Amino acid sequence: MLSDSGSFLKGMLIGGIFCLVVSLLGNFSPSTVSVPEDHHHHHVKAASKDELTRLSDSYIHELSNQVKVYCIIMVHPKILVYWATAMETWSKHCDKSVFYTSESSKALEAVDLNEKDDWARLRKALKHAFENAGDLRWFFVAQPTTFAIIENLKYLLLTKDSNQPFYLGNAMKSGELEYVAYDSGIALSYEALRRLVEIFKDEDKCPERGRALWKLSEDKQLAVCLKFTGVFAENGEDAHGKGVFNSKSVETLIKDSMNNNPNNVVEGCCSDMAVTFNGMSPGQMQVMMFGVYRLRPYGHKFLDSLIFFPPEGSIND
Repeated sequence: MLSDSGSFLKGMLIGGIFCLVVSLLGNFSPSTVSVPEDHHHHHVKAASKDELTRLSDSYIHELSNQVKVYCIIMVHPKILVYWATAMETWSKHCDKSVFYTSESSKALEAVDLNEKDDWARLRKALKHAFENAGDLRWFFVAQPTTFAIIENLKYLLLTKDSNQPFYLGNAMKSGELEYVAYDSGIALSYEALRRLVEIFKDEDKCPERGRALWKLSEDKQLAVCLKFTGVFAENGEDAHGKGVFNSKSVETLIKDSMNNNPNNVVEGCCSDMAVTFNGMSPGQMQVMMFGVYRLRPYGHKFLDSLIFFPPEGSIND
């Protein structure tokens, strides 16, 4: 009897510990964060050419001059070849591009944040960018493995007001949390970043060091913090509703389209106004640079409504 009683008590103890752990896991779940629940996900679309034709040339010119992008590129000395490639290719088309590193490197110039933790480093980079933006009103966060076409990003943002809280890219969902995927690039308006920097001061809502039993990725942690300020993830799309932020390379997207849409490969692949691709080698990024900015069929006229000129004094392609 004593032995049976001891086994019963041991079982009760183990069961109690299990229930406690489950309870703690539930309390730390990102889906239980106390945030506004009245948001319905919507999509941020680029203006169509028809919409632009209804605007005066002077107004379009004014808009194009207002859309200036500060590129926040997160790098690490261990991936120096990607860092160097991003510096020599697409980042030249940003109005200001700043590389933020976990530790100093003698090879390439960057802001040394002296921080190993990924989320803490991203926080510091965002705060530094906000404080040093000058007249730049849009921010683009990217990894060095991302290839971005900044002119297409500017086109997407052309008619958007940076005083409104825009946070967009390739919108994903994890449980109840909607977030923008980091590997596809993240765009933030001035107002969204202003609110984010403000919530950084509140350790209860947006801790610098995660206090959960597991660690959230940077993009999910960013979404949690932004939700407390009333800023929600939006999906960036072209005028036809096709996503423009891609987490895959052009090669992979074409292969996927060949398998899934063999009769319409090009249309099934990706948007003509794609902003980002990911997962390409440095050599493939150089090829992309040639294809996007240099290759032109002789005699073909491009009748786009506007042109985004590179930053004054830059060495853009």
